[in-house]
Amino acid sequence: MTTLQHSAPLTNTEPTAWAAVQVLLLGVLECTVGLGPLGWLAGVAYAVGTQALLSGALQRSATGLLGPADRVTLARGLLVGGVTAMVADGSDHTAVLVVFGAVALSLDFVDGQVARRTGTASPMGARFDMEVDAFLILVLSVHVAFEFGPWVLVMGALRYAFVVASWGLGRLRGALPPSYARKVVAAVQGIVLVVAASGLVPYSGVLVALALAALIWSFGRDIAWLWRDAPVSVEGVRNV
Repeated sequence: MTTLQHSAPLTNTEPTAWAAVQVLLLGVLECTVGLGPLGWLAGVAYAVGTQALLSGALQRSATGLLGPADRVTLARGLLVGGVTAMVADGSDHTAVLVVFGAVALSLDFVDGQVARRTGTASPMGARFDMEVDAFLILVLSVHVAFEFGPWVLVMGALRYAFVVASWGLGRLRGALPPSYARKVVAAVQGIVLVVAASGLVPYSGVLVALALAALIWSFGRDIAWLWRDAPVSVEGVRNV
């Protein structure tokens, strides 16, 4: 009983503390590369939204506490919040944006290792990691779309379109079998978008198109399997 009484405040306050760190990071960006009102608005909205969603997820989780891997994911989330603010700002923050995106993608390989080595892997942590990945791809696709056209937005929107479709189609809420190909395709999206955002690689638009084609193939394959073989489920589905 004593343990539960002491852990409850942590559940409520730690996401708030991370949201405050996000605002501090926005202040650092303001002082270094400059950040306009739209950037601040997007960054603060991201911080508040993340805090609210994470607090709700913790309340529904088995322990009600963040694990070491969750904190690595939160650190990634701070960088994603910075990328969100810079994309919304619309100014030329390419160098910092690429660095933030690259580090966030690198840390994606770290949080899984930390979860396995510490024995703290959890459904909540896996879902949180997936949402951070998905939102980074969405924001990067918005940034790259200014260079190559609105078709790039499909890359960021596919996962969210899948989730919306699953609300009305029960078969899409089934549990997918593990797939190494799905993981590779998902990882490639962020890498290619960061490369395209950097402007350092010629014909990077071709790479983006190939990555998008691979993503459409991955979603198509999973949807076909769910429609054909998966039992109807009320649980969420992890695709990318």
